[in-house]
Amino acid sequence: MKDSATGTGAGTAEDAPEGRVRLQFDPSAHSEQVHRDISTVTRHGEVLFLSCDETAGIERLVPVSGGWGGHAHLALGDFLDLPGGADGEMDIEGLAVDGDWLWFAGSQSLKRGKPDAEDPPGKRLDSMARIKWDVNRQVIGRVPLERREDGVWPVGQDGPRRAAMLKPAKRGRLRKWLAGDPHLDAFLDIPSKDNGLDAEGLAARGDRLWLGLRGPVLRGHTVILEMRMKETGDGWLKPRKLEDGRRYIKHLLPLGGHGVRDLALDGDDILVLTGTPLDAGGRSAVWRWRDGTRVREGGVRPASEVALARALPYRGNTDNPEGLVRWDDARWLITHDSPAAHRLGGDDALEADLWCLEG
Repeated sequence: MKDSATGTGAGTAEDAPEGRVRLQFDPSAHSEQVHRDISTVTRHGEVLFLSCDETAGIERLVPVSGGWGGHAHLALGDFLDLPGGADGEMDIEGLAVDGDWLWFAGSQSLKRGKPDAEDPPGKRLDSMARIKWDVNRQVIGRVPLERREDGVWPVGQDGPRRAAMLKPAKRGRLRKWLAGDPHLDAFLDIPSKDNGLDAEGLAARGDRLWLGLRGPVLRGHTVILEMRMKETGDGWLKPRKLEDGRRYIKHLLPLGGHGVRDLALDGDDILVLTGTPLDAGGRSAVWRWRDGTRVREGGVRPASEVALARALPYRGNTDNPEGLVRWDDARWLITHDSPAAHRLGGDDALEADLWCLEG
């Protein structure tokens, strides 16, 4: 496992990570500067999978001298018929490996227009009135991982296993199922970063899929949706209908009033990387939901079930922790969106942190 514990970079001694990892991206692999917009990360052995929220694909890295590289961009449109086309923005905010499957999830969110700082105030106000829905954001799916000499690769089919996703709907299949929900319906037409519906973070085990919500945060409680997935006879993924007639379970956790940025499994525990649900910078932390995978019914979980595993350094509206994955027996890798200058190399490299977590 390649990492470097150099101790360089911003931060005081008490908030310095236990190590750092250099992630080398290839600028010719995609037109976007993917290293500046990494939204999530997962791992299968000696292969890292990451996503850039500006693309509709997965970034693959492997160990190289001095860090991780050998970058390949894998377009999900090569494996699936995406509803918005192969090049439509997917805003992938969740990745998870379970066995030889790679799961992924778009943000499910609306987005508000971003004002241009050089425009006059009135035009900036008009820009913020525009709300857009990108249909690729609704995608939740999985692709098989094929084992090769140089590690696993996502493929459209590996023997009987095929790539699959939720059947698309005009406004999103999950959003359709959430309509009428007594807690979440009111947030479906509110854009992301305004405390509207915004999925970030994914974990998978067997037929169970946990989807974190950056927003909404409900009276200070973080929301995680759980679904029991199946593949239909015509090749679509679909959550099983549960006893109450819905296709999901809601778990509400008291995590300091923050939303989810990523999820990871640690034995029976669920680790939750949190941050502000809004656009402004805010503090981030990793929380441990003890025995979270053993919980089979929805509800508001008691504070006794969760514990702070690590408070992360706060650097204002930059260097936002977005991805979390186990690195070794003691440490976890955390990647950042809008990375601070000390993380960036002039050759499309990105520096990620290694942290030890409590519990």
